[in-house]
Amino acid sequence: MNRLVVLGSVNADHVLRVPHFPRPGETLTGHRYQVVPGGKGANQAVAAARLGAPVSFIARIGDDAIGRQMKAGFAQDGIDVSAVELDDTLPTGIAIIYVSDEGENSIGISAEANGALSPAIVKRHEVLIADAHTLLLQLEVPLESVFEAARLARAHGTRVVLNPAPARPLSSDLLALVDLITPNQTEAELLTGVKVCDEASAREAAARFHQMGISDVMITLGSQGVYCSNAQQQQLIPGFRVEAVDTTAAGDTFNGALLAAELAGADFKAAVRFAHGAAALSVTRFGAQSSIPEKGEVDAFLLAQTAQGH
Repeated sequence: MNRLVVLGSVNADHVLRVPHFPRPGETLTGHRYQVVPGGKGANQAVAAARLGAPVSFIARIGDDAIGRQMKAGFAQDGIDVSAVELDDTLPTGIAIIYVSDEGENSIGISAEANGALSPAIVKRHEVLIADAHTLLLQLEVPLESVFEAARLARAHGTRVVLNPAPARPLSSDLLALVDLITPNQTEAELLTGVKVCDEASAREAAARFHQMGISDVMITLGSQGVYCSNAQQQQLIPGFRVEAVDTTAAGDTFNGALLAAELAGADFKAAVRFAHGAAALSVTRFGAQSSIPEKGEVDAFLLAQTAQGH
């Protein structure tokens, strides 16, 4: 069955736009303060669902107004929320996000209910993982739970995709369970020891991931594109140049879009191009989930790019 299961975090994002990131001791006057749905797991689930994939989401939220509101929003996006559980002792996770005038972001998070997504809870949803085509993981929930989900997926023949963000050290046992890894430059350097700055260094980092037992590697290189490596091909696939206003959730959008395209039957290059298009559109808009486009918008964007020779 071509279903995607996402296991990950749900955050209420408190977003403030500022001229530049505050320096130590500096107080800035910001504007356009918002509280919007976020969390890497939730962002990726929403992206995949909006872009055409059948998605189930395994998560933990607080039994509070913002948590219930976000769960209802996931359902409106067509996500199966049967495994989004309420915690009556902890609030929904939060993120404090500064967005600069240049469109870059600086983020601090507090796990709250995300931290209570235990291995026992993951095990409770084993059937969901077993019946899926692909399991998508990130690192804003406990590592032992990420490992348990990957272990269950491997046992049932479900493909394991890991977006190793936020950057943190990972065990060789966990990495050996991963079929596709999608780090950015910082995450790739932390996990491989290779400082990734261009195609040559990305190739070296990818080789180290392959030595760890990971068959498919995609290292995102910002404006340079994404370096893709597996047994069939090793190449840098460029993205699209757009005027960015907010890069929040661009990586999450890329991951969700990539898997949505793959599950819909797109070939490798077409899936990466679709993911690039979705991510490009997302950075032209403010917010996390509010910036994620619909499938029709991405298709139209890609048609326009093709007409322009891109």
